[in-house]
Amino acid sequence: MPSLRETVYAQLRAAVLDGGFGARERLAEVRLAARFGVSRTPVREALARLASDGLIERGDGGFFVTIPNLRQLKDFYELRVTLELRGVARAIEDPAVRHDPAVITVELDRWYAMRECPPAPDPRFVVQDERFHAELSRASGNPALTDALVAVSERIRQVRMYDFLTQDRVETTIAEHIEIMELVHDGRLDEGYRALHAHVGDSMAVVLERAQRAITQMAMHADRL
Repeated sequence: MPSLRETVYAQLRAAVLDGGFGARERLAEVRLAARFGVSRTPVREALARLASDGLIERGDGGFFVTIPNLRQLKDFYELRVTLELRGVARAIEDPAVRHDPAVITVELDRWYAMRECPPAPDPRFVVQDERFHAELSRASGNPALTDALVAVSERIRQVRMYDFLTQDRVETTIAEHIEIMELVHDGRLDEGYRALHAHVGDSMAVVLERAQRAITQMAMHADRL
């Protein structure tokens, strides 16, 4: 059974990652302690751990959710693209590497169901998107690669979640995920690699344009979550 400090940390971390706090909202110990029904001590410890994780940072008067600037986003996105593509590239380079068909099949079925009944636009759709990429990576058989991808995805979630505010963006993502997964499932790895590369962004200029748009949208919608 997890300790109180681990429980508070996990709950606060989930709230930060899921957009539970506005971009300029101070994470006050007293208010958070009341929210979780605990003393300030486990909250203080959780805030320190989240700061160490890079998910929050100390600002004027307290802690705030970390929002990467454009330069940081460029670095994170570049790392994300590298990690994404490596999962497929290692199978191309080494015929002994095979994507786990069970993982691929389960994830494909999930996205087929979404294609039949697309969800409404929602910033939190980013969690579904992250799961797809994590499962595709996991299927390639390198847990360390997947762990790194999950970590970098969490660092940019606060910005990426504003990429799913329109129905066409959600439906395009669903279609592209299915195409990528089907190509990998069928062993058409070169085509899958190219499709994945196009999906995650094949130039840094596109990445920065999306990031700038996301940051602008985040400022506009900060109070909606």
